[in-house]
Amino acid sequence: MTTPHRVAIVGGGSFGTALASIVADNGHDVCLWLRSAERAEEINRRHRNSHYLPDLLLPSGVRADTRLESVLAGRDIVFVAVPSHACRQVSRDMAQGLQPGSMVVSTTKGIEPSAFKLMSEVLREELPGQRLGVLSGPNLAREIAAREITATVIASEDGELNQRIQSLLHCSYFRVYASADPYGVELAGALKNIYAIIAGMAAAMEIGHNTVALLITRSLAEMSRFALQQGADPSTFLGLAGVGDLLVTCMSPLSRNYRVGFQLGQGKPLDQVVAELGQVAEGVNTLRLVRSEALRRGVRMPLVQGLHEIIYEGAAIDSVVGRLMEADQPRDVEFTLRGGRA
Repeated sequence: MTTPHRVAIVGGGSFGTALASIVADNGHDVCLWLRSAERAEEINRRHRNSHYLPDLLLPSGVRADTRLESVLAGRDIVFVAVPSHACRQVSRDMAQGLQPGSMVVSTTKGIEPSAFKLMSEVLREELPGQRLGVLSGPNLAREIAAREITATVIASEDGELNQRIQSLLHCSYFRVYASADPYGVELAGALKNIYAIIAGMAAAMEIGHNTVALLITRSLAEMSRFALQQGADPSTFLGLAGVGDLLVTCMSPLSRNYRVGFQLGQGKPLDQVVAELGQVAEGVNTLRLVRSEALRRGVRMPLVQGLHEIIYEGAAIDSVVGRLMEADQPRDVEFTLRGGRA
């Protein structure tokens, strides 16, 4: 086992709770920050977070607290697992409590609307001098909690941080791969949420397997094309953080964004769907941001445009699908690994 660490996890949702379980099972001291005093008390007394993962019995090494400074005190590794809309304010609140040179890892798959910034960019602005990384991949929290075999990607330009997080999280059911492309890994995690909504809609309409294959592969093409324009390494999208995460969120009803799409496909209005979900589905906000950025940069993203028209402009699904099928046929693969764009 690695040298024991004192780890803070900022955010007591599904993924933060699942991470806390892994880290504590690996013999490290874990403190989980969440806003709800009631849920913190439940974790400390009953070792459960029944609101998010009711079937998971947390290790006794997991402690919860609503006081952020207390959670961060003396911690050398910090995971940030809050919704994207809360990331900047929480980061500002963290600034005073972090010890210099801490390793801070973002797990949030979203984009800040003000200037199209990923969460690690927000953290870099609010927490200067800290060592930053990104954790992303096909990581459904309920399956992790059930100890289903899972893999993820830790991405940082700091090689020591990558190695430390790999050692911290690796166990019999959770494997951690490393990447030196944090921007690409993080961007992939944000973009795939859009296409999970599309896949959920398709499932509600009971479309055929050929169509599902078409949607997923064209989704990957759009993601890669957009990533290339943003300066990410498109080959990152061929790994766990790209195609791996895309597949699981486009195929599993455990995905919040998939569930949003499924209910939209059943004809429910967006406001009702989001209210019934009771949790953040990042893809709803990411859709608007990516569509706007794609128009600004001149990136062709017909699936993003079509979904935006359906959700926000009242377009009929049939008319959007018909237009997509009648469009000019672009190349299947739009970049090569060694030769740049095809």
